[in-house]
Amino acid sequence: MPDTRYVFVTGGVASSLGKGIISASLAKLLQARGYSVTIQKLDPYLNVDPGTLNPYEHGECYVTEDGAETDLDLGHYERFLNVPTSQANNVTTGRIYQNVINKERKGDYLGKTVQIIPHITDEIKRNIKLLGTKHKFDVVITEIGGTVGDIESLPYVEAVRQMKWELGNRAMVIHLTLVPYLKASGELKTKPTQHSVKALLETGVQPDVLVLRTEQELSPDIRKKVALFCNVDNKSVIQSIDVPTIYEVPVKMQEEGLDETVLNKLQLPANKKPELKEWKAFLTKLKNAKKEVKIGLVGKYVELADAYKSIIEALIHAATYNDRKAKIELIHSESLNNENVAEKLKEMDGILVAPGFGHRGIDGKLVAVKYARENNIPFLGICLGMQCAVIEFARDVLKYDNANSREMDHSTPYPVIDLMEDQKNVTDMGGTMRLGAYDCTLTKNTNSHKAYASEHTKERHRHRYEFNNEYLKAFEAAGMKPAGCNQETGLVEIMEIPSHKWFVGVQFHPEYSSTVLKPHPIFMAFIRAAISE
Repeated sequence: MPDTRYVFVTGGVASSLGKGIISASLAKLLQARGYSVTIQKLDPYLNVDPGTLNPYEHGECYVTEDGAETDLDLGHYERFLNVPTSQANNVTTGRIYQNVINKERKGDYLGKTVQIIPHITDEIKRNIKLLGTKHKFDVVITEIGGTVGDIESLPYVEAVRQMKWELGNRAMVIHLTLVPYLKASGELKTKPTQHSVKALLETGVQPDVLVLRTEQELSPDIRKKVALFCNVDNKSVIQSIDVPTIYEVPVKMQEEGLDETVLNKLQLPANKKPELKEWKAFLTKLKNAKKEVKIGLVGKYVELADAYKSIIEALIHAATYNDRKAKIELIHSESLNNENVAEKLKEMDGILVAPGFGHRGIDGKLVAVKYARENNIPFLGICLGMQCAVIEFARDVLKYDNANSREMDHSTPYPVIDLMEDQKNVTDMGGTMRLGAYDCTLTKNTNSHKAYASEHTKERHRHRYEFNNEYLKAFEAAGMKPAGCNQETGLVEIMEIPSHKWFVGVQFHPEYSSTVLKPHPIFMAFIRAAISE
C-alpha cells in the first residue's frame, strides 16, 4: 500500500527495557482505533533464525502458523493483537546476508562490488516494506533488536535513516531509554538518555518520540529537560513506569497519549479515544482474583523464565478467566527424583511438563509424570512433555523395560517415541523440523474434545519425533488412548488417560495460540481441572 506508515522502535542505555512490549502496546492502541497494524522484529545476530539457539541464549523460540522459528517477541505481538504473525515478521542479519549472498551468486548485481551500503541496507528496507506492500497494513511497527551503538545494529539503523529520508512524514522513530533512580542521592538521572540520543544522532537519526523507562514518576521538569536536550517536543516525552503486569502497559501508554502523538506525527486521523473494554475487563479480573491456582512447571531451563514465556502467559490467561491468580512454581527437572518428588509437588493443583530437546533432565520429567498419574493430579504434557508421559506409561504400566524415545536412546528395545519418517534423511539442523500449523481431528467424548468443543482444530508444531503407532493398540488396551490425530499422516497428536481426573499430553504447542482476549481451550480446561474439588 503506497501510503503505509512505518514506525521504528529503537532502544538505548540497556537491553531488556521492553521494546517488544512498547511496540505491542502501541500496536494494540492503533488497532483499537480501527487501523490495520502489524509488528516485525529485526534481530541483529547472524543466526538465520533462533531455531538453533539454546534457550539460555535467547529465551524460547516462538513458532508462527506458517512454520517460521522466530524471536519470542512475536509471541507478545500475537498475544496483544490477537492476529497471527508470519515469517515476514522476524528478520535476522543472518537471513539478510544469506539473501544478498544468494543474489550475488546468481549474478543479480551484474558484476558490481557488493557492499553494506547499498546492498545490505536495500535488502533490509525490502524486508521492512514487504509487510506494507504485500500485506497492505496501514501501519507497520518495526522493532530493532539490541541497543543503539551496537556494531551489529548499525546496518539496521542506517536503513532506518534512509527510510526516514525517503518517506518523510510516513516514517518515524520511537526511542526507548532508561531513566535510572539513584537511591544514594534520591534522584532520577537523565544523562544516560541524553547520551543514548546523542549516539542515535551520530548515525543521522533524530528520534521523534522518547519513551522513558522509570521506577519513579517523572516530574514535568525532568520531561522538559529531556525534551530540550534531545530535540523533541514536550508531548513526545512519554513515561513508561514499572507496572505489576505487562498487560497494563497499553493502558499506561494510552494515558500518556502515545498513540495520539504517533498518529499526529504520521499525519493520520486520531479518531475517538478507544475504551479498550475487553482489555480492561481482563485486567480487572487479573487484579481482583482472590484465590490462587498452583501449577508446577517442570522443565530444564527454569533458571530463565523466558525459556517458557508463552506457557507462563497462557497459564496466566487461563487462570484469569477462571477467576484465579496463577501461582507458577518453576521446578528444575534435574533436581527431581523419587525421594523428593512428593515434597516438591504435593502442594500443586496441577503439573505441567514442559517441552525441550535432548536427554538432560528427562529422568526428573518422568518422575513428575508418574507422580501426577499415580496421585490423580491434573497433568498437561507439551511436546516432549507428552512424549515423557508415553515413555513413563510404557515403562510403569506396560512393563516395557527401558522403553524410551530414539532421541534419548537409539538402541532402546521399545522405541515408543520414534523419529518421524520424513526426518530420517535430514542433516541440516535449522528450520528442518515439523514446523507450523497442522490439522488435528479430535476423538469424541475425550477431555480434549470437550475443551475445544469441536471435532477439529489446527495447532502449531516444532518436533522431529512422534508417537510410534506400532505400540498404539497396547497403549489403548492398558488405558492410555489417542484423543487427537492428524488424518493425513496418522500422527498421534494427543494422548489421554480417561480414568484419570485430567491427564492430557499434546504433541503440539497450544501455548503459541493463547492470547489475552482468546485464552487457549486446552489451558482453560487444564486450569478448570486444577481448581475443581
